[in-house]
Amino acid sequence: MQNVKIVVTGPFNAGKTEFIRSISEIEVVSTERKISTGEEMRLKETTTVAMDFGRISVDDDLVLYLFGTPGQKRFDFMWEILSEGMLGFIVLIDSTRPETYREARGILQTFKIYAPTPYVLAANKQDCEDAWSVEDIRLALRLDPKIKLLPCVATNKESVKNVLLELLYEILGEMEKSSE
Repeated sequence: MQNVKIVVTGPFNAGKTEFIRSISEIEVVSTERKISTGEEMRLKETTTVAMDFGRISVDDDLVLYLFGTPGQKRFDFMWEILSEGMLGFIVLIDSTRPETYREARGILQTFKIYAPTPYVLAANKQDCEDAWSVEDIRLALRLDPKIKLLPCVATNKESVKNVLLELLYEILGEMEKSSE
């Protein structure tokens, strides 16, 4: 059996915990705590302080272990710890909050430094009326056209599955290249 560690990261309130909850076949291990500081309290009541953990069996031979990072900067020391041993990562972006796009780009750069593994970006909350289009987000982040930026709704299992499959294709492609 092949076990694959995938990290789901992104800015505060991008939807990382919900992404993992939507697809995990086990009850998600979560370190949610009540938010105690100003601006973030307006957006939601709790936040991840260490990690989220979920699991999905793709088939009899492949199991994905999903690790969600905290989004608040004061917990970013967990990022490097969680990135150890990952075979790929997803940067989740809140399509409705362009003020977080610069931070998302910084998170992408940081994780690329931690490990040169395949990755995809997912533009979450595409079901919201005020969501930026994937094309506009790509321009705002100044992404190379080769980098996959996928539409996503973290509360929709099929949408989450599509993002995970795209990352798996990227990982398989890298494995094939390195075996040549």
